[in-house]
Amino acid sequence: MKLLIAEDQFQLLEILKERFTKAGYVVDAVSNGETAIDFLDHTAYDVAILDVMMPRKDGYDVLHWMRQRKIDTPVLFLTAKDQVVDRVKGLKLGADDYLIKPFAFEELMARIDALLRRRQKTVSNTIQVADLILDRSAKTVERSGQAIVLTKKEFNVLEALMLHAGETMSRDRLEMVSSSLEYEGYSNIVDVYIRFLRKKIDEPFSKKLIQTVRGFGYMIRGDQ
Repeated sequence: MKLLIAEDQFQLLEILKERFTKAGYVVDAVSNGETAIDFLDHTAYDVAILDVMMPRKDGYDVLHWMRQRKIDTPVLFLTAKDQVVDRVKGLKLGADDYLIKPFAFEELMARIDALLRRRQKTVSNTIQVADLILDRSAKTVERSGQAIVLTKKEFNVLEALMLHAGETMSRDRLEMVSSSLEYEGYSNIVDVYIRFLRKKIDEPFSKKLIQTVRGFGYMIRGDQ
């Protein structure tokens, strides 16, 4: 499961990232609302944990942007504001839950688990482009019924491309798919992973899905 945590208190952000990572989650951690929007614009998350009071753009701004863009990722607000009017404002914007600071990590974990259980009942974890099918839950990929084995980072890059099928994804956006896309010895990391994916996804098949958009980046499409 993949989480986005946006919190401007650095110490709390580091603690939450460490605790959720140890619990088995994939975590992207950012310290302001503007960066949170950048991550949400190119990566699919299972839950977003947003601090209400953040620099540049606050949690309300981020949530408003998400819902305008039809991003239905569940959102849990962390806030020092305990007034009813503040909670109502967030809920009207589309927040799914609130937790007042200070809080126990065990309670936050329980609330995240509840949001994930609720989401799993309503959201399909399968993405399809042409005959290529990616299952986000099972972490499997197949094309024309043939199983394709990918590394974790290959899977993350392919997932981002498929979530934005038909759109050009810049190298910068693809580099941000994972907080740790590292491949020692290469500076053109995205090109390396695209090459790996093409070898597995496209080369064995007549129809090529991964396209290069010269000067911009890459896209995946199944209608050409």
